[in-house]
Amino acid sequence: MAKAKTPGGRRTSGPQSAPVGAATVTVDQPSPKKRTSPAQFFSQVQAEFRKINWPSRKETWITSVMVFIMVIVAATFFWIVDAALGVAFRYIVAFGS
Repeated sequence: MAKAKTPGGRRTSGPQSAPVGAATVTVDQPSPKKRTSPAQFFSQVQAEFRKINWPSRKETWITSVMVFIMVIVAATFFWIVDAALGVAFRYIVAFGS
């Protein structure tokens, strides 16, 4: 297993210690969250709902057709692979008899 490499290029194997004079970082506690009233919540929901970009009928139709085509392609692929594996399996089993 490789040993950790320090920024200076030296390899170390022991536990790392902070350099002398290193600054410590303190983390403040998060402030408590403000409560939102139900009316304000629903107002925010409506504002977000207005931002939704709904697809047109044409976009929905094209996407649905593409999904259908991909399902046909995938089904055909797996049918061919299944048939080929079935033939190979029968050949191997018949070869052993």
